[in-house]
Amino acid sequence: MLKGKHIVLGITGGIAAYKSVMLLRLLVKAGAEVQVVMTPAAKEFVTPVTFSSLSGKPVVSEFFTANTGEWHSHVDLGIWADLMVVAPATASTIGKMANGIADNMLVTTYLSAKEDVMVAPAMDLDMWKHPSTQRNIHQLQKDGVIIVSPGSGELASGLEGKGRMAEPQEIFSEIEDFFRKRQDFEGLKALVTAGPTYENIDPVRFIGNYSSGKMGFELARELSDRGAEVYLITGPVSLETPQSDKIKRIDVTSAQEMYEKATKFFPDCNISIFAAAVADYAPEKTAEKKMKRENAEEMVIRLKRNPDIASCLGAQKNNQLTIGFALETDNEITNAQKKLESKNLDLIVLNSLNDPEAGFMKDTNKIKILYRDGSIENYDPKTKREVAKDIIDAVLRYKRK
Repeated sequence: MLKGKHIVLGITGGIAAYKSVMLLRLLVKAGAEVQVVMTPAAKEFVTPVTFSSLSGKPVVSEFFTANTGEWHSHVDLGIWADLMVVAPATASTIGKMANGIADNMLVTTYLSAKEDVMVAPAMDLDMWKHPSTQRNIHQLQKDGVIIVSPGSGELASGLEGKGRMAEPQEIFSEIEDFFRKRQDFEGLKALVTAGPTYENIDPVRFIGNYSSGKMGFELARELSDRGAEVYLITGPVSLETPQSDKIKRIDVTSAQEMYEKATKFFPDCNISIFAAAVADYAPEKTAEKKMKRENAEEMVIRLKRNPDIASCLGAQKNNQLTIGFALETDNEITNAQKKLESKNLDLIVLNSLNDPEAGFMKDTNKIKILYRDGSIENYDPKTKREVAKDIIDAVLRYKRK
């Protein structure tokens, strides 16, 4: 699984640095090519000679070698790596990574990383629980960093609690799982719709909704990370396309435009996820010029029904998986089950506007996944990045049935 993989192993200044020696041995034994990057403080706990002996490569710690002036390019390292793992990651380094404070070789390498980054925190329990640390962890998760949660037990301070770096074998298993998942959808094509649609009333006004597109973009990222080629059809959003050469972004404005693009790409796709908040109706007529208030006490806008993208394509599918979303305010499960059946979906993701951690324009979501056989899976509130992983895991399980 790891043979030939390029891994940057970042070591920071914590007592758990001694565990990273075993992690390095596991990676090298599995066939990975590992470049160790140490912070200056890390060298106070384990010598660079230990890591260079095991990795077969000189340890990188400074931007240049003092006696020769040789420059160590963090950019080259970021391009070279298939994965960057920071273990242990102290509260200080986590804070620097979360806020882009590039004052050492490790953090500049992180900022240059083109592939995924995994972090294994290690610190005392009060430092782990501190609001600033939790904010920084949350920010890294938003940025797509994989967090290997610390364990509980006896800490270097003598206290008992959460903060111990995960054991080397556990981190190694997470790394193996990471590369295994990258093959889950290899050779498959996926369609993801995201964001709102805007239905123009006149050149300056529209009917729309509050969808940010974050959920759809995270789903596109997760699918591409697992090997799928993704068509990301998005309404008007302010999000950057996830960094992946496997994602093709198609921007649209109205429901009709999204329907036309989705219809074009759908026959070529194995999986389609309809995460966009598509307007159900659009103005029957769009004024060519800005409509004036004048003296009218009221204005009447006649609406026409937009095409139901999920329903139309669900009726056309042929051995394709289709996944829908239901955002409900009442009778949530009943309404979601009706949509599951009427749109010929394989599964549907339900969230509720009654839940403060779900809905539009949030970084978190709380979902239920409903299946055609009537089964329901409930999930705790998570970041949308983590929710996307749960959804794609569910799709994979359904696909393998």
